[in-house]
Amino acid sequence: MCDEHAGPAEVLAAVPRPAEGTAVDPIALEPVDEVRITTLIDNVFDALLTGDDRVTRVSPGQAWETAAQFEGGRTDPGLRAEHGFAALVTVRRGASTTTLLFDTGLSADGMVTNASRMGIDLSDVHGVVLSHGHYDHAGGLAGLAGRRGSRALPMVVHPGAWTRRRLSVGGDEIRELPTLSRRALNGEGFEVVERREPSVLVDGSVLITGEVDRTTEFEHGMPPAHQAWTGSGWEHDALVRDDQALVVNVRDRGLVVLTGCGHAGAVNIVRHAQRLTGVDRLHALLGGLHLGGPFFEPVIPPTVAALIEMAPAMVVPGHCTGWRAQHALAAAMPGAWLPNSSGSTYRIAA
Repeated sequence: MCDEHAGPAEVLAAVPRPAEGTAVDPIALEPVDEVRITTLIDNVFDALLTGDDRVTRVSPGQAWETAAQFEGGRTDPGLRAEHGFAALVTVRRGASTTTLLFDTGLSADGMVTNASRMGIDLSDVHGVVLSHGHYDHAGGLAGLAGRRGSRALPMVVHPGAWTRRRLSVGGDEIRELPTLSRRALNGEGFEVVERREPSVLVDGSVLITGEVDRTTEFEHGMPPAHQAWTGSGWEHDALVRDDQALVVNVRDRGLVVLTGCGHAGAVNIVRHAQRLTGVDRLHALLGGLHLGGPFFEPVIPPTVAALIEMAPAMVVPGHCTGWRAQHALAAAMPGAWLPNSSGSTYRIAA
C-alpha cells in the first residue's frame, strides 16, 4: 500500500492549490476565554500518565464496575482505546459555555462507555462536527443516538463525507470501507448540515474550516491504495477533500486547532486556519496528524520543521500520527509535546 508509485494523474491530483495573500472572505473569529478539549477515544489509554497545569488525566479508581472474580465483586477497568478518535470541546465566553462533540470514535459503544466512566453526560452536547467520513471517526454516532433519545442534534459535515471508499493494496486484496448513510443519521435524529465552505458556530467563536487549501509542497495526501467511487468507477482518492478541522481563538493566546486525522496535512490545516482568521499565532495543535507508515514518513521532517517555526505552546498528536512522528515531535519540541490518551482533558485559558 505504502510503497506504490503514483502515476501522472495521481500526482496532478495531489498538487497544492494556490492560496496566496489574505482570504477572500476572512472570518472574524470571536476570541474565547477558555477551551477544554477532552479526548473521549484515542488509540491509547495509559492509566499511569500524570497531569500538570495543562492537562488532567483519568486516575485509577474512577470507574468501578461489577466483576464477580474479584473480592468485593468489582474492578476498575479504566477506559477504552481503539483505532479511532473522539473529543469533547467545551468553549467558554464570559458566563456562556457551549459543548461540541468532534468525531465519535470507531465502535458504537466505545465513546459512550468512556464518557459514562468519566461521569460525562453526553446529553449536554449542543452539536456534532465530523472531521471527515472515515468510519473510525463516525462509528460512535449510533451509541450517541441511543443515549440521547429523540431530541434532534445538529451535525456539521462536509458533503464528501458520504463518499464510498476502499483500500486496494494489490492483487485480490481489496477492502471496502463502511460508508456513512445520511438517511440513517436523519432517522436517528441528527440534523445534518452540509458545508464545503467554512462554518462559524457558537456565536462566531468556533470555526469549522471546511475544505482546506493545499499549499505545502510536501503534504500530498493518501497513497494510491486509498480509492473513492466516482459513480462509474474507482479512482485514487489522494486528497480526502471532506477533511476539516475545528479552530478557536483563545484570548491573548492564539489559535487552538483540533484535527481528526489531518488528511489535508497538519501544516496545510494550520496555515489555512491562520489565513481564514487573520490570526498568525498558533497556540496549540491537537489530534491525529496521519504521519504513520512508510508512505508518510518522508513528510515527518518538513512537518516537524514547519511546526518548530510556528512555535506552538502545546502539541498533542494522537490517533493516526504514528510512533516515528511522535518520537520526532517529542524530541524536537520537548516543551510543547504532550502524549495523548483516552480520558485526557487539555485546558487553555486566556
